[in-house]
Amino acid sequence: MRDSLSSGPYAFGRFVLDPRERRLLHDGAPVALTPKVFDLLCLLVEQRGHIVTKDEIMNRIWAGTVVEEANLVQSISVLRRALRQDDSTQYIETVSRFGYRFIANVTDNTKSSPGLKTHPETHYARSGDVNIAYQTVGDGPIDLVFVMGWVSHLEYFWTEPTFAGFLETLASFSRLILLDKRGTGLSDRVPLSDLPTLEQRMDDVRAVMDAVGSEHAVIVGVSEGGPMSALFAATYPEKTLALVMIGSYARRLKDENYPWGPTLAQRETFLSELQHNWGGPIGLEERAPSRSNDPEFREWWSTYLRMGASPGAAIALTRMNMEIDVRHVLPLVTVPSLVLHRRGDRCLKVEEGAYMSSLMPNSEFIALPGEDHLPFVGNQQEILDPLQRFLSQIQSAGKAERVLATVLYMQTDHFDEPLRASAKREIQRFRGHKMQSGAAMLATFDGPARAIRCADAVLRLASEHGTNFRAGLHTGECERVGSSTVRGTAVEIAADVLAEAKSGEILVSSTVKDLVAGSGISFQALPLRAAKSSYGNWSLFHVTSCSAANRQSRATTASGQL
Repeated sequence: MRDSLSSGPYAFGRFVLDPRERRLLHDGAPVALTPKVFDLLCLLVEQRGHIVTKDEIMNRIWAGTVVEEANLVQSISVLRRALRQDDSTQYIETVSRFGYRFIANVTDNTKSSPGLKTHPETHYARSGDVNIAYQTVGDGPIDLVFVMGWVSHLEYFWTEPTFAGFLETLASFSRLILLDKRGTGLSDRVPLSDLPTLEQRMDDVRAVMDAVGSEHAVIVGVSEGGPMSALFAATYPEKTLALVMIGSYARRLKDENYPWGPTLAQRETFLSELQHNWGGPIGLEERAPSRSNDPEFREWWSTYLRMGASPGAAIALTRMNMEIDVRHVLPLVTVPSLVLHRRGDRCLKVEEGAYMSSLMPNSEFIALPGEDHLPFVGNQQEILDPLQRFLSQIQSAGKAERVLATVLYMQTDHFDEPLRASAKREIQRFRGHKMQSGAAMLATFDGPARAIRCADAVLRLASEHGTNFRAGLHTGECERVGSSTVRGTAVEIAADVLAEAKSGEILVSSTVKDLVAGSGISFQALPLRAAKSSYGNWSLFHVTSCSAANRQSRATTASGQL
């Protein structure tokens, strides 16, 4: 059906149909249709003014597939709703016992019409001091936040027909919410030293959800978008209906317990390629082997990368992602989860998807045929169909009792009232929640970097008060009981970490360290010390710096010293 029309676009009413680009626009904005319904519309417009029999439609649209006539009736009904057909505006006429006729007045060759949009309108949400670009498409019964990996550009998504078709299909059964993370695409560009951590990416998603009035949504993470999506689902289960990860990973580098990732040397080779060849179709042979020899797609991919990020930003983001490890987070993702991964994925191995799914308690894993990493390349229906089935089973968000949080235990020789009041202000400043207190003060945070910086601020206050201070942090599962009490494994482990801290030390578990990649916080490993608890032994790290200068140093290394 893709090449069935010899020209176009076609205008009728307030619609423009572009068969070759596979777009239907209403007042310049895309209308989401499934591929079969879009093909049906093309066929009817092609034969406009004439009866198209039911047999012809079945043979053209569902060739080689055994389907019932009810599928056709349902597709016609969906198409009429998409065209906003009612008694006053008729586009498709039913010819009893024969078929259907497209009866609207159609004008050819509208491609050069002024003001024709090729993408949804872009809006901005404020996340702290940064503007985050976002779009919404469709009006389905469920909100779906689509988190693209690595770099992105909202408006350039829609210039590639296969990508546009993929997004339009998602929007046919959801309200699709798209965004560019800070530092990429149409969102505010930020200094290389301020590229987003996982924590800030979660803030950006929350800001966009608030801007569009989304109380809870399905979070779909593609590739590098997966770790952040998993962390979001574990941290904000009350805002997450379900989690979907497509071609993603838990850790970007190989180690003895994660044999599928690339080696450090392999990533350094890739970083060198970014430094010297940014602007070309970098990584396309791994990400889209079925399209890697297509000149038009190579040009689109090259332009997409250039529009998505600068060379320095791409390098800094890649280095940051090398430090991410969410393996300890995955068991705490309790929302329904679906992991989709192509068996021959050349960028990320299928075993990585299976591994992630195995760690999440309420997860389904589906291995799919194909080698392409990009979900909109290759047979995208093999991804879209199970995703739609999965979402059809999602009902409504339940009230979360257990959440992922970073627990901070702080202790001084003497927590007098002035120091205690100052510590409370710092907890509030870093968006924490003060919980029960005794000899030690306890607080929880939805971001580990904020928790560390809060501890560092209180350490300085304690020094000014002339009292010794120590702190211990761990990220894990917590259960809130009322407004001032928290319990659970993370609380107990954080207490064990605190017990190992010496005066003047802020100690964190390995889980905390793994989640603050790119934050500029630096650590010193303590190989001879560990926090021993009933939940196992935890490697400890001493916080040595929280300064922005450290972030700048790391970014300079990323962009200029490969």
